[in-house]
Amino acid sequence: MKIYGRENDIALLEQLYASKRPEFVAVYGRRRVGKTYLVSELFKSRFTFYHTGLSPHLFTKKNAMQEQLHAFYITLRNSGLDVDIPQPTNWLDAFELLKSVLLSKPNGQRQVVFLDEMPWLDTPRSNFLAAFEHFWNSWGARQENLMLIVCGSATSWMKQSIINNKGGLYNRITREIKVLPFSLHETEQLLQDRGVKWSRYDIAQFYMIAGGIPHYISFVQPKQSLPQAVDSIFFADQAPLKQEYERLFGSLFTNADKYMKTVRIAAKTHVGLTRQQLLEAMSKTDGGNFSVVLKNLVMSDFLLPYTSYTEGKRQERYKLIDPFCRFYLTFMDGKERPADFWQQNALSGQINAWRGFAFEELCFNHIPQIKHALGIPQVSTTISKWALQGTENTKGSQIDMIIDRADNIVDVCEMKFTNGLFAINKNYDLTLRERLQLLSDHLPKRKMAHLVFITSFGIKQNEYAGIVQESLTLDALF
Repeated sequence: MKIYGRENDIALLEQLYASKRPEFVAVYGRRRVGKTYLVSELFKSRFTFYHTGLSPHLFTKKNAMQEQLHAFYITLRNSGLDVDIPQPTNWLDAFELLKSVLLSKPNGQRQVVFLDEMPWLDTPRSNFLAAFEHFWNSWGARQENLMLIVCGSATSWMKQSIINNKGGLYNRITREIKVLPFSLHETEQLLQDRGVKWSRYDIAQFYMIAGGIPHYISFVQPKQSLPQAVDSIFFADQAPLKQEYERLFGSLFTNADKYMKTVRIAAKTHVGLTRQQLLEAMSKTDGGNFSVVLKNLVMSDFLLPYTSYTEGKRQERYKLIDPFCRFYLTFMDGKERPADFWQQNALSGQINAWRGFAFEELCFNHIPQIKHALGIPQVSTTISKWALQGTENTKGSQIDMIIDRADNIVDVCEMKFTNGLFAINKNYDLTLRERLQLLSDHLPKRKMAHLVFITSFGIKQNEYAGIVQESLTLDALF
């Protein structure tokens, strides 16, 4: 089967395979992003040992360790372990058996060991991590022909327990690979190869829902229109992703309800909430527990911490950036919808309002493409939003995206998702001029503000279009 995109990840993995030294590679990323597919398809004929942890939903906590060990033992036997050797009762013995399987293989050839969904193997009180550390430190790290790949969707576990481990695995990883969602360009490639003939306008809308997650995109059928696809994937009686929200958090976090509640609160605003605002909305007192929840949601790419332009770190906000979660919480969470909801309501005010905000988030997910289109791919930049609270004597203002450039230009970006050219009228022209003036009052004298419009099809050339210095369309994001 074909691997779509991932050129840089493939090149890096092949380089590590050919390195002729022990490699310990951690692969992580959001659930359904294609981590397992990437590794399994790339090395499918080259694995020496390939094991996937059992989902914790398949058994009770009481027998979790024994179930995981039993599955590991089956994989060992399928990989060449003598059938007369009994099942191990602990992970130290299990890894000793893995070592014996690897030693029994032809010497000198590259041996690829892949432990998928590794966080699931680390069940409570199993001492899995200590046994794994012993396996690598006492033996694996000295095997020049060994390439060990560990993978997991629980990004917080992967980062804390493996990549940033402060104990026996400290600084042992030779390379970490974060598998990212597809870009618009990669999404377009996948859809075209599947025979889906959509315009870029429709592909962008689906991206606002699926967020470049290959598994979600794979449900689109060749002859479906965009509304038909959305209904069949999310709203139909047997829709494959109707329960995805609960499954997503349940597979990543223990006490998933806390995480889902935090995300639900964050979804109520598009500018983000401070830590204190989130705490107040959850009726919680400040504590370390909530710090862990926030940290894990950030590491797992559900929330983005940012400071508004000209504000200090103390005003850091947490903004929901996962497109699927935003879509689900807007249109599906706790709501009874007909099977053809999207087809019936595609032109409604609610969906049009959602498109506007979702397009902003799509642009934030394509900063490299925007910088390339602006001709500044190598210029150092800082990306933020800006909101100025109004007072009795002054107007408030908000700017969707600010690109603060090292060359002393500040790109003030306005994003508009429309089904045709966007026309700036007299009143909006005045609003834009007021925003630019308010921002200029807060800029250092050496910096100059440029107005950039990012729209679906461009801006209409009328007497007010001259205020715009740069105009980008959807094509630039692809």
